[in-house]
Amino acid sequence: MSVPQIDFDPFAESGPAGRMHAMLDGLRERHEAFRSTGQQGFWVLTRHDDILAAFQNPETFSSRAIAVIDPDPAYQWIPVMLDPPLHTAWRRLLRPLFTPATAGAMRERITRHCAALIGDLAGRGSCDFVTDFARLFPTIIFLELVGLPTGRLKEFLAWEDAVLHPPPSGAGRAEALREVADCFTELIRDRRADPRDDLVSAATTFVLDGRPVTDAELLQLCVLLFLAGLDTVAAQLSYTFWHLATHEDDRARVAADPAVVPGAVEEFLRVYALPLPARRLTEDVDLHGCPMRAGEMVMLPISMATRDPRAFPSAASVDIGGPPAPHLAFGAGPHRCLGAHLARLELQVALTEWHARIPDYGIAPGARPTEHASLVLGLDALPLSWPPAR
Repeated sequence: MSVPQIDFDPFAESGPAGRMHAMLDGLRERHEAFRSTGQQGFWVLTRHDDILAAFQNPETFSSRAIAVIDPDPAYQWIPVMLDPPLHTAWRRLLRPLFTPATAGAMRERITRHCAALIGDLAGRGSCDFVTDFARLFPTIIFLELVGLPTGRLKEFLAWEDAVLHPPPSGAGRAEALREVADCFTELIRDRRADPRDDLVSAATTFVLDGRPVTDAELLQLCVLLFLAGLDTVAAQLSYTFWHLATHEDDRARVAADPAVVPGAVEEFLRVYALPLPARRLTEDVDLHGCPMRAGEMVMLPISMATRDPRAFPSAASVDIGGPPAPHLAFGAGPHRCLGAHLARLELQVALTEWHARIPDYGIAPGARPTEHASLVLGLDALPLSWPPAR
């Protein structure tokens, strides 16, 4: 049996909103696995059970490299690029900072920031949801979480854009990463000298295998929090509100009954799953006739798993109010997202507060929401309009 060779490079894709999820659905239904000729060449697993099994097998599917564009990285973001047992030790240290109770303690502050952003928009009657809300909201929460002033919001937004959404040439990304590293290096030094009530201060007290964690390790942790905590929530919010703006019955139900919001968030996470993570093989594997060799990269697109009709009935449809469906939107296995509780809270607060103030909205007349693909699927623009609040 010949190995399917597909010209698939999601990092070069852009177009109308929803195109990428539909394209990934089509690839999954045509191939159980395939070889992509994009980038430096990589394998893709497409079905739910295979992707889940790979996440649960870090011995073979190593997290030492997690992006097909960088199969031999010089960096090692903590803890996402560690394998057990070192990864296990770091998770044990970090877990108390990301419990449901810890996230819940932030609800009042999160709600206050969210309501303020929406209050500024309500009277305008229109906005670009991505730039005017989705990117601002989680970045403000992140700055508070790590103990940086919200006055640095514009600076962090610029870094986020340069690092996570660079042009095809990659211009500006390395410089932005250096500036991010410089910022966190200074923050770590300050918090060691003057601890406060924030995540970085808490992390400076970590003891790993009987020794204090180093500044270099804390820097890799901070960079990971920056990369993982901002773009994912912004992208999830954008796809969620794109769906609601184009599905009137779902929007009306969320606006009329806040009690459905937690379940709705889970459905949006499943149907519009975002990450395109990868793993590097530590040994040869043959799956579905694809001879994958040690050292090669394997992409595990999460939306291919969460929209797989073999695992979920009506897999590509949002069912608000239906029975909850366990999904892989936050990954699985030892690397399941530590920030899942905080992300869920941010998403739930955003849906509740927005629909309390702006319940009736849609795509702005003549507008064409657009999306991109990178390490995470996301929207570039989502122009919305609504009757201005009196």
